[in-house]
Amino acid sequence: MSASDPQAPSNKPNVALGVSGGIAAYKAIEVLRGLQRAGCNVRVAMTKRACEFVQPLTFRALSGSHVIVDDYAPDNPDPIAHITFSQTVDLLVVAPATANIIAKFANGVADDFLTSTYLACTAPVLIAPAMNTTMLLHPATQRNLERLRADGVHVVEPDAGEMACGTIGPGRLSEPEQIVAAALEILRAAQKKDLVGERFLITVGATREEIDPVRFISNRSSGRMGFALAEAALKRGGDVTVVTGITTVDPPAGARIVRALSAEEMDQAVARESKQASVFIGAAAIADYRPSTRAEQKIKKTEDSVTLMLERTPDVLANVAASRTNGMLVIGFAAETENVIANARKKLRSKNLDAIVANDVTRSDSGFDSRTNAITIITARNDDPLELPTLSKSEAANRILDVIVSLRS
Repeated sequence: MSASDPQAPSNKPNVALGVSGGIAAYKAIEVLRGLQRAGCNVRVAMTKRACEFVQPLTFRALSGSHVIVDDYAPDNPDPIAHITFSQTVDLLVVAPATANIIAKFANGVADDFLTSTYLACTAPVLIAPAMNTTMLLHPATQRNLERLRADGVHVVEPDAGEMACGTIGPGRLSEPEQIVAAALEILRAAQKKDLVGERFLITVGATREEIDPVRFISNRSSGRMGFALAEAALKRGGDVTVVTGITTVDPPAGARIVRALSAEEMDQAVARESKQASVFIGAAAIADYRPSTRAEQKIKKTEDSVTLMLERTPDVLANVAASRTNGMLVIGFAAETENVIANARKKLRSKNLDAIVANDVTRSDSGFDSRTNAITIITARNDDPLELPTLSKSEAANRILDVIVSLRS
């Protein structure tokens, strides 16, 4: 059995390297060698077109394992290789990732070994696009990349420069050492258990403030970001309780769930649960106002207009911050439509928070129910905003948790 065979007993991470058919395929050799130098076991899969640029024998000689191109080929030792290959690895890296393979991944096409492997993969996925500038900037390719980011795929952005076709612009495969560095960072994050002992209390979703038995005041929060935080904290060893309002997505397995429909119910639930928590994250979109009185019967449509008198709801985040004990960290969110950073800073200080996560909900890639988020994190310890690029909500959640770890240290 080869030392780089994924079935061999080893504490080394197992990485699958996918190579698709572009002129940059030769650089995948350096990606393979870099991963090996970092202590990874690497197996290689290639598309048929990739074999026109680099022969499978090259990768076989370097990896010590059979290189899979066609899982139906007579020399393939595993008849269900796309399952065993993808589900025995800690990371799938595709470099280069052509426009064609990106489109197939984004749309669930599984017409060869590499695309079938992607669909069967349960590990994190990292792609390194490489193509002509016009192809990269085409709206179709940009849509496909956005779709993959939203699905949680990590992307190493291509470099700008002169390409083999003579075009000058973005599209060159990122340098192999950058791809290797990104892969190692993902592997390290997957192995993190840096939140063991932390007891998280996270509010999620929207509240409903009843006007009458039929109508209510609410908002468009889906709960995606809050549940992404809960899932990421669980994976990193935290104990998680979620107080959830109305959501359009399901909570992660392993979290303790407490239901709260209105702002008042959420305030009461948080007051009970926060006594055991060490970290509170207010990710719920709690209504700021509610009707002063609730009509006992449905309000009939008899007038041209109806006036509603509103009153403030409990300020759950401020209440937690004011009553915290035993070193609890309190993290808030600021969903803004204007003056995002200034408004977030004001909220951070007025509510005495440890950190606040600001986002512009007017953006299509960062608004309610979006699968991605473009966030800025500000801490009480360091007023300089940490502005992050557009990330999947799972990636954004881990970056928020990284800040919590740094605050705790």
